[in-house]
Amino acid sequence: MMIDTIEINHYLHQRKPLWNSSTILYTLVGYVGGIALLLSANGWLNALGVALLTHSLLFSAYLAHDFMHSALFESKAWNVAFGNLMLWLNGGCYARFEDLARLHIAHHVNRVDFCRFDLTTFLNAMPAPMRSLLLALEWLYFPSLAFLLRVRAIFAPFWEPDRNNERVRNMVILLIRGGLFALLGFVSPKALLLYFVSYIGMLTILRFVDAFQHTYEVFPVGSAIPKRDRAHEQANTFSNVISLRYGWLNVLLLNFGYHNAHHELMKCPWYNLPALDRALFNGDEVHYITLPELLVNYHRYRLSRLYSGQGRGVDEQGKRSLETFYGAIEVSFLVLPA
Repeated sequence: MMIDTIEINHYLHQRKPLWNSSTILYTLVGYVGGIALLLSANGWLNALGVALLTHSLLFSAYLAHDFMHSALFESKAWNVAFGNLMLWLNGGCYARFEDLARLHIAHHVNRVDFCRFDLTTFLNAMPAPMRSLLLALEWLYFPSLAFLLRVRAIFAPFWEPDRNNERVRNMVILLIRGGLFALLGFVSPKALLLYFVSYIGMLTILRFVDAFQHTYEVFPVGSAIPKRDRAHEQANTFSNVISLRYGWLNVLLLNFGYHNAHHELMKCPWYNLPALDRALFNGDEVHYITLPELLVNYHRYRLSRLYSGQGRGVDEQGKRSLETFYGAIEVSFLVLPA
């Protein structure tokens, strides 16, 4: 069933203020509470703090995504305000919220992914020892390339002429966030280290989920984009839910795995996505792949996907083909390609 045949207003405008406020409150309280637990002398409380902080950072990312779509509030101003707040929590604040939202919406409208530079070419141009170090860290599951892209994004205004008006802004943000982290490290070096562990956890989960949601072509920002239709969009989009049987588990990632439904109606709030998915699809479509099924692929292709591309999730006969689904690398709605 296509989106034209269902009552879209039901999914767009059925607001659930309690769900919204509870999720935002959990994210904020979890962030502050997680840091407080990192400061404890008790190791078990530290472990709980890492888990809580990681999950709060994840929620801040997925809430920021919904705010980019103006999906949670009727007022655009409120979506922008809370979107900026979420970006401050997860470190995506070095790009303007409006710019991130514009690029992400372009991903939906044009049905492609965007980049400013070729990561593989960039790596190959590096001195061999530096490249080997970065790839060794990736092999060990340390997201070195994610940090590389984030550092580039912070300083991109210093070499991109169209963003030179962001230089002072980014330096002020860097000083504020750097000062807060320095203060945390002064109070407790252990807490600072554990915060870093939580942040790595957030990046790893975001990368894992993002890797297997599309097999889109990648184009440089500003280049000519071929026209792609809805059929192409759905054929190259995958719903990598945590579980099809126990739907409540998907709330752990704010239902972000219902990606085909999200691409059919991108302004649908996260809490309405399961119902929208049931209205649109039978449940046995080839685009459903659970995240546990993709763990092997994430491990197996963690380096080779740099050189092999995203691969294909469906073969020429229209059957699911996990063997050739390598996954994307460093596609994030929290970072402007730099």
